[in-house]
Amino acid sequence: MAAASSSDSDSGRAESSEASSKWLDAHYDPMANIHTFSACLQLADLHGDGEYKLVVGDLGPGGQQPRLKVLKGPTVLSESPLPALPAAAATFLMEQHEPRTPALALASGPCVYVYKNLRPYFKFSLPQLPPNPLEQDLWNQAKEDRIDPLTLKEMLEGIREKAEVPLSVQSLRFLQLELSEMEAFVNQHKSKSIRRQTVITTMTTLKKNLADEDAVSCLVLGTENKELLVLDPEAFTVLAKISLPSVPVFLEVSGQFDVEFRLAAACRNGNIYMLRRDSKRPKYCIELSAQPVGLVRVHKVLVVGSNQDSLHGFTHKGKRLWAVQMPAAILTMNLLEQRSRGLQAVMAGLANGEVRIYRDKALLSIIRTPDAVTSLCFGRYGREDHTLIMTTRGGGLIIKILKRTAVFVEGGGEAGPPPAQAMKLNMPRKTRLYVDQTLREREAGTAMHRSFQADLYLLRLRAARAYAQALESSLSPVSATAREPLKLHAVVQGLGPTFKLTLHLQNTSTARPILGLLVCFLYNEGLYALPRAFFKVPLLVPGLSYPLETFVESLSDKGISDIIKVLVLREGQSAPLLSAHINMPVSEGLAAA
Repeated sequence: MAAASSSDSDSGRAESSEASSKWLDAHYDPMANIHTFSACLQLADLHGDGEYKLVVGDLGPGGQQPRLKVLKGPTVLSESPLPALPAAAATFLMEQHEPRTPALALASGPCVYVYKNLRPYFKFSLPQLPPNPLEQDLWNQAKEDRIDPLTLKEMLEGIREKAEVPLSVQSLRFLQLELSEMEAFVNQHKSKSIRRQTVITTMTTLKKNLADEDAVSCLVLGTENKELLVLDPEAFTVLAKISLPSVPVFLEVSGQFDVEFRLAAACRNGNIYMLRRDSKRPKYCIELSAQPVGLVRVHKVLVVGSNQDSLHGFTHKGKRLWAVQMPAAILTMNLLEQRSRGLQAVMAGLANGEVRIYRDKALLSIIRTPDAVTSLCFGRYGREDHTLIMTTRGGGLIIKILKRTAVFVEGGGEAGPPPAQAMKLNMPRKTRLYVDQTLREREAGTAMHRSFQADLYLLRLRAARAYAQALESSLSPVSATAREPLKLHAVVQGLGPTFKLTLHLQNTSTARPILGLLVCFLYNEGLYALPRAFFKVPLLVPGLSYPLETFVESLSDKGISDIIKVLVLREGQSAPLLSAHINMPVSEGLAAA
């Protein structure tokens, strides 16, 4: 009887836990054999019948061929082989004609394969790049049997190390061969022309001229050649080409191509570049302290995941808004959008088997999975509007459905603000002086602000006058003229009464030497004595610092000091090029005597 009651209580606790959860477990298959990442997951109505299906660009691990899989519910509807590893998948509308069936674009290698109704429709190939002329010449010599394969390999390795233009795939494959396989490879490929082809690294879609959900969209491609290409949705011609400082790996776009759009590209050099319509180069740049592992736009905030286990929020102008530290490494990121409630949040799959959902830096929910999640996708699947698709590191498939009654509340997860944040501070009581001062500021606030502004303007005027006077009298240790770019630095050594004064004079120009300079010392002859108060400066080579040494003897025994002025002049000119005021120390030798 007791055992029966305990089992009933356990089942009740399980049912209450399931009821309190925001998610329903629809399907879990640890042996689904799906290996992909978030960019290759798409949910789309491929046949226009309202039944949304899951499109997967499978990587095919373990020597298997990459495949394009289409799932309906938990079952695989169709499979087709791919010639190369998939880089990204996207669904878009190509035309306004009825029936409005979206097309599927899959980026693989240097090509974009477009499918309509799950049938091949068009293949777009990236334009070929000009080959390395030295590489072309070497293969021409090999074609005429003027060099042997060993010499060809040595010269190609030299080109690969030094040349700015990378080698073609044919040459790179040749360099990987053993010595016994080289001759057969050369005989097979020497008659073929050298082709240098770049590959696609990332892909997304951009609305063409309307912001509607069912509007025609363009494809935006990021290539290994540090370029972004915008393709026409009907003719598949290149509408725009944008160069980047590095190879793009993640893209986020908003707006319309014909009107105005913003594009954020996270690159391999650890920077995120912001571009706008008709901009030939990036307008803003976000420099990250680590490599980006994901990029998601939530409303007007760019959420970036880094390999330092942290999420960062930035504006489109590059201002950092917030940062959140994760308990484990971030493996994948994607957007969660619940349009019925106007919610947009970012999902982050972690290496410890958790999927965390954040709105800005507030934690909304935590989903624990049996294995680490490597790809995420949220949207309409089948007939359900809010479905979460997850694939795991071991090839498993997890499908969860968000309850219609689920409401995300900030702090719904386990992590939250520290307990010290809720503690009340021991604030001191308001004194009579504080109350009087507050009343005075309320009554005379305008007059106090005007007085502050007047003092601020007067301070700026005095600073500008002092700066102008310093420029006119060359009181700065750095030359203000571009014709005589000089820099002066003085060092005083010794305890006294004899000091060693070293002047470091440097020509800061890039290529022009300076000749014909003089150095003059102005000082109180009753306090100091110098062996040479005026001497010539040798030729100043650009970039080198020249030490000019002299000795200063203190004549006063009263323990006082003064300023020695150093002037650098040009022969035949009375106005100094630059000057420096040296505060001499008190002579400790005379003071002790």
